[in-house]
Amino acid sequence: MGQSFPKVKIIAVGKIKKDWLKDGIGLYIQRLPEIEFLEIKDTDPDTEATKVLGVLKTYDKLIVLSEDGKHYDSVAFSQWLGQEASGALVFFIGGPTGVSYHLKHKAYQVLSLSAMTFPHEVARLLLLEQLYRGKTILQGGNYHK
Repeated sequence: MGQSFPKVKIIAVGKIKKDWLKDGIGLYIQRLPEIEFLEIKDTDPDTEATKVLGVLKTYDKLIVLSEDGKHYDSVAFSQWLGQEASGALVFFIGGPTGVSYHLKHKAYQVLSLSAMTFPHEVARLLLLEQLYRGKTILQGGNYHK
């Protein structure tokens, strides 16, 4: 019997425009139907931060994605997800102009998908894949192997 997967919401700036990314993201959305999504308009980092903070509930744990955040390998990330199963994790993927310092300061954790910088649309796909991988690891599935 596997570990619990936390309640997850992803807030992302902008719409996905490239078909190949829409297809990949769609695949992981099908595999993770429990994840909630919110897209916000691409403006500036401070306006985006205000919008994100305005939709958070008191029990939400904000996880900001940034190249200068904490690094996990896939197994450690899944273990972290399992430990956070009692809360609601809200992952924020900023737009092309980055993430507000104010929002990073308010975050429960700043997380990095890689030391490399990716377009925000690609980061969305990578996050979904790692969430799916983490869920299958927690549940003892074969996807990770």
